[in-house]
Amino acid sequence: MSVAASDKPLIGLTCRWEESKDWFYLSRDYAHAVAAAGGIPVQIPLLPEIVPDLAQRFDGFILCGSPSDVDPARYGEERRPEVILIHPERDETDRQALEQAFAAKKPVLGICFGLQSLNVYLGGSLLQHIPASIPGALEHKDRQLLHPIRLDPGSRLAQWASKNGEPEVNSTHHQSVGRLGRRLRVAARTADGVVEAVEGDFPGQFVMGVQWHPERIWESETLSARLFRELVQAAAAWQQSARSFSPVGSP
Repeated sequence: MSVAASDKPLIGLTCRWEESKDWFYLSRDYAHAVAAAGGIPVQIPLLPEIVPDLAQRFDGFILCGSPSDVDPARYGEERRPEVILIHPERDETDRQALEQAFAAKKPVLGICFGLQSLNVYLGGSLLQHIPASIPGALEHKDRQLLHPIRLDPGSRLAQWASKNGEPEVNSTHHQSVGRLGRRLRVAARTADGVVEAVEGDFPGQFVMGVQWHPERIWESETLSARLFRELVQAAAAWQQSARSFSPVGSP
């Protein structure tokens, strides 16, 4: 049975900021992936003051990638020289979105920077520059390269990728998860030990983050496509649950 357009869950996607042109933007890949999974993508501008009101309208969230780094001050560390670009507006927009998502138990998917932002929000830290922390690390900044990831056998990701034990994914990052945030578990790593995915232990709430960019490869990589489907399905379930508790139309 097809889902009516009015019933499709609204998915909020945090934008990026181009400083030289002073505009908010987002690759169409994100919107395309969400729409193909059955959701309606809506961009969240980097205006933290409006996020609490705006977030109430969404059924789920995707914290998207960003060319910036999370401010190390947010996890209590001094800034390394390799941390060149910080966008306070993006950091705070993510924080506000997560505040609303966790308060209402709405599903959350963090992608690349979004995974890092999620981890920091939950009290974790980051490796500010992978080559400085992991000697001999793989190349993680070349978006054209694919590398295999090792899935934790007990993770949901492993269940979804049951026919492909080490999927090959892409990367565009120089930072990664350091200390895990509360109630997160590692779901995947690369051969050099870099965390590639986390899953949250929050009863009744979908919480997941991946370090790769599934929006760029979902049409050819099945696990990446599954991520968007699961997020949208969780958002649809949240939507239906919220409606069932709504006083509107009650006798």
